[in-house]
Amino acid sequence: MRLSGSIKFMVAGIVFLLVGYFTLQIFEIKIDANLGAILATKPPKYKCGLAKPCPEKHFAFKMASGAANVVGPKICVEDKIIMSGVKNNVGRGMNIATIDGKLGNVLETKVFDLWSGDVKPFNDFLKSLQDGTVVLMATYDDSATKLNDEARKLVSDLGSSSIANLAFRDNWIFVGAKGIQSKSPFEQLIKNNKNTNKYEGWPEVLEMEGCIPQKKV
Repeated sequence: MRLSGSIKFMVAGIVFLLVGYFTLQIFEIKIDANLGAILATKPPKYKCGLAKPCPEKHFAFKMASGAANVVGPKICVEDKIIMSGVKNNVGRGMNIATIDGKLGNVLETKVFDLWSGDVKPFNDFLKSLQDGTVVLMATYDDSATKLNDEARKLVSDLGSSSIANLAFRDNWIFVGAKGIQSKSPFEQLIKNNKNTNKYEGWPEVLEMEGCIPQKKV
């Protein structure tokens, strides 16, 4: 009788362990399935945080204008932040990054104070650009007070449609190129309007992202 009782106890113990084991297995499978579903539904991020990858022979970019006179603009190209407040290479006026249109390499970053500075260095810089150079521009605080007709024409020649309308404290972001044969699709302008401004005296921040086609050799 004692032996039979011991066997029953052992069998019960084994059954209990088996039930526990299979329960854990089922639980793990459910967790894996749920995790897989979560990962599958989470949108992937690509270069510069774009929701979609750029096609071959295109450069990814994402940029934002300045916020009032407090937060500077930000420019990312091919997953590299090339201008930002953290990098301490932005400032009041027109913030510019130039890119090699063939390779995507950063050539220069520049800031031109077009509120209290001289427009001539800005114009001279644009004149010095080589054909095929990609130009990314973002405003911060005010970038229009010192713009003259020559400056606006030089920017228009890079593919801008809105530079003629850029005025005091407007926000503007733009991607163009030296030698472009058409107007750029990468441009946004928002006017400084006291009735619609998000910040006192300044409009809201502009953001833009996309894929810049590589210049053909």
